[in-house]
Amino acid sequence: MTPRGSAGWVCVALLAATLAAYWEVPRLGFVDFDDFDYVVENPQVQGGLTLEGARWAWTTTHLGYWAPLLWLSYMLDVELYGPGAAGHHLTNLLLHVANVLLLFALLWRSTRSLWASACVALVFAVHPLNVESVAWVTERKNVLSTLFWLLATAYYVSYRERGSRSAYALLASCMLLGLMVKATLVTLPIVLLLMDVWPLKAARSVRGLLRLGIEKLPLLLLSAAASGFTYLAQREAGAISGFVQLSLGLRAENAIVSYVRYLGKWLWPSHLAVLYPYPSLLGVDMWSALQVGAAGTALAAMTALALREARRRPYLFVGWCWYGVVLVPLIGLVQVGEQALADRHMYLPMIGLLIVVAWGAADLVGRWRYGKPVAAAATALVVIACIACTRAQVSHWRNSLTLFERAVAVTDDNWVALNNVAWYRATCPDVSVRDGARAVALAERACEITRYLDGEYLDTLAAAYAEAGRFEEAVSSSRRAIALATSAGRTRLADVFRKRLAHHSERRPYRSSRGCP
Repeated sequence: MTPRGSAGWVCVALLAATLAAYWEVPRLGFVDFDDFDYVVENPQVQGGLTLEGARWAWTTTHLGYWAPLLWLSYMLDVELYGPGAAGHHLTNLLLHVANVLLLFALLWRSTRSLWASACVALVFAVHPLNVESVAWVTERKNVLSTLFWLLATAYYVSYRERGSRSAYALLASCMLLGLMVKATLVTLPIVLLLMDVWPLKAARSVRGLLRLGIEKLPLLLLSAAASGFTYLAQREAGAISGFVQLSLGLRAENAIVSYVRYLGKWLWPSHLAVLYPYPSLLGVDMWSALQVGAAGTALAAMTALALREARRRPYLFVGWCWYGVVLVPLIGLVQVGEQALADRHMYLPMIGLLIVVAWGAADLVGRWRYGKPVAAAATALVVIACIACTRAQVSHWRNSLTLFERAVAVTDDNWVALNNVAWYRATCPDVSVRDGARAVALAERACEITRYLDGEYLDTLAAAYAEAGRFEEAVSSSRRAIALATSAGRTRLADVFRKRLAHHSERRPYRSSRGCP
């Protein structure tokens, strides 16, 4: 069979494996974790693709992001499919399929290694860590920005092959479009420089590498501008905050440990959750010196190995650096939110690790008589296991309750998940979901972890007490929630709490369908 014929069958296999893993995604609902703010309760998005909506998309920094193409994509979904969740999920899935096929085509074109490229794309297609990026409507920004990342990289390969200025212009245009979705593309120029080392082999000396770096100055300027603008927009929106406020030293320690934790989750993707809380709420003794030292030593050893093998096995150096570099803006050195790490952050960095494994395996196969059949069998087992795990993980995204119940089950002291499950169990109109005793237990634990210092958690506790018939305690908790919100200057939130206090004062449990299955 010709290489083109083999590539065609590889594409069929990639499509089949991706659909087998994610077949249920279009049947999922919205989840009460940013989906409502981004789509469900966003009047501009719900209005569909209009001139007024487009003007808003290009000028807003809603939720701390300037992401006009993201908002326009949501509006287009509403225009095409209506306001339901199915269309948004279908678009996410189609974007992931496109990324899988593009990744395969890009690696094959730049390395001429058909089967190693196929293995990278195949595992990327079905790895459970990518479920969050595909099954979560809010994470459209991940799959859509990656599409522009891969297109930009493909144009760069064309530019290296032909020296065409138009290819460079298309590369810069795709990078700019990607930055209009998510600032993750700020690391793209560095990854392109790594590709100059391998597989493009354009950097044959230090002087040559310097010349190639200068060549990327326009792209680096784009990255710098996007980084600065994103930081200012998120700070203005209060995204660079959260109940947890960590010092730079603690954030650095968490970053070092997280690099190793991400590796662990990539190798053994179990106990996956929508949010992983910091081990210590206030950041005191978050990670021990032994844990940080061990993680730092492991990273240093792997980096030293990659440097030592840079000449003989350049894919090892490039793949490891790809992983490390692409994670930098996502690793938490600038704190955004309350998560210590997130599955979605591995969507692009994972590619570097898969390159190391695929080309490393190809090296080993070439030295062993039975290498090819063993490698094929091992790849098949990994893919089948990943598909099974991915399908199971997709099922947890069915609705808000299943999503956060799973997070409560697989993480420790996850105050966000505890609070959310307590809210659904206390306020859902569906009597089969409500459980006053469980809601009180979960809400009390969330408040204990947060030291009773956050009004939103006290408001949930009040709702749980009311569902359990403990109205005096509900009123007391509501008043404390109002006082905390008022003292923090959150007047709108305090007004919301007052409306719920009226329910509790009249001995009426509060009901809300938001996030309820």
